[in-house]
Amino acid sequence: MPTFPASRLANIAPFHVMELMARARALEAEGRDIIHMEVGEPDFPTPEPIIAAARASLESGHVFYTPALGLPELRRAIADFYQTRYGINIPATRIAVTAGASGALLLTLACLVEAGSEWLLSDPGYPCNRHFIRCFEGVPVGMPVGPASNFQPTLAHLEAHWNERSAGALLASPANPTGTMLGGEELAAMAEFVRQRQGQLIVDEIYHGLTYAGDAQTALQFGEDIFVVQSFSKYFNMTGWRLGWLVVPERFARDIEKLAQNLYISPSTPAQHAAIAAFAPTTISILEARRAEFRRRRDFLAPALADLGFRLTARPEGAFYIYADCSALTSNSDRFARDLIESAGVAATPGLDFGTHAPERHLRFAYTTRLERLAEAVDRIRRFLG
Repeated sequence: MPTFPASRLANIAPFHVMELMARARALEAEGRDIIHMEVGEPDFPTPEPIIAAARASLESGHVFYTPALGLPELRRAIADFYQTRYGINIPATRIAVTAGASGALLLTLACLVEAGSEWLLSDPGYPCNRHFIRCFEGVPVGMPVGPASNFQPTLAHLEAHWNERSAGALLASPANPTGTMLGGEELAAMAEFVRQRQGQLIVDEIYHGLTYAGDAQTALQFGEDIFVVQSFSKYFNMTGWRLGWLVVPERFARDIEKLAQNLYISPSTPAQHAAIAAFAPTTISILEARRAEFRRRRDFLAPALADLGFRLTARPEGAFYIYADCSALTSNSDRFARDLIESAGVAATPGLDFGTHAPERHLRFAYTTRLERLAEAVDRIRRFLG
C-alpha cells in the first residue's frame, strides 16, 4: 500500500529564514521594533516607470494569457538587454519568461534531471536548489567551499566530486548567501569541464546588476549550451511580481516550452507588460542609483561587523549579503540568531539554511534596509554582546 506524503518529503527541509521572518512579524504584531536583515528582498519600491507600464496595460485590458514562453516583445527586450549590457547576441527564441527565477530553475531541472542523477552544488548555497533537485528525484551533492576559494567552487572542486553518476552542476555568481563571484576564467574552465563529460551546466545569475566593481560576466559568454537563470526580483526591484527568465540552449527550447505550457500555462500577464519598462533608460538610471546605495550599505556594514567580532572570511562582491563567521561569539549560530531577534530585535539568518558545511559558524546579514537602520542594528548587536 502507498504511504503519504511521498518519501522525498523527508529530504525537504523547511526554509528556515521564512520561519524566522514569521517570528519577526509576530514580534512586530506585539509592538516590538524589528530590524530586518534576514530576507533577501530589496527595500526599494518597484521603479515608477514599471508601475506606470503595469497600470497602462491593466487599463487597456491586457489581462489574458500570453504564450507560454512569454510576451514576444518582452522576450525581445530581454535579448536586447544582453546586447546592450554584455555585448552578446542572444536570439529572443532562446528566452523563456518564467514565473520568477524559481520557475526558471524548476523548468530547467524538470527538463534535465533523471531519477538518481547527481548534481553538484556549492555548500553553502541557496537552499531551494538542492530541494528542487530532490523534487525531481535527483541527488544534490554539496561541494564544501570556504575562504580558500572565496566560498565559490573551482575546477578542482568539480574534478574531486564528479563521478559516473554526475549529470551536471549548478553555479551561482554572485552567490547567495555569500555575495561572492566567479571570475571569467574559472567559469569558462568549469563550463568546459562539464561539457567534456557530456554534462549540463546551469548558472544562477539573479544578482547580476548588483555588483560593486563593474558588471559581472555572464556565463553565456562561455558557450551556447549553458542554462542561465535570471530574475526581475533583485536588481529590478520586482520581488512580489514573481517574474524571471531563463536563457535556454537552442536544442532544449521546445522542451522548456512544453513544460511551461503544462506546469503553469504562462507567466503573469500584468507583470510581463510591466517588465517591458524595466529596460527603459529612465528605469536603468533609477536602478543604478540604487546599486550605488547598496554599495554604501555594504561598505558601512562589513567593517562594522568586523569591529563587533565577526570574521569576514567571504569577500562580498555582489548581491546584498554578508556571510559572517560568528564562531568567536558563539558555537551555535542558530541559537544565536534566535536570541538576537528575541533580545535585540535584529533578524539575521543562521547558516543552517544554506547547507551542512560549518553552518553553526555563520550568520547571513542582508543589507536590504537603509543605512540608519543598519547603524541601529549594529548598536543593538553591540549591546547584546556586551
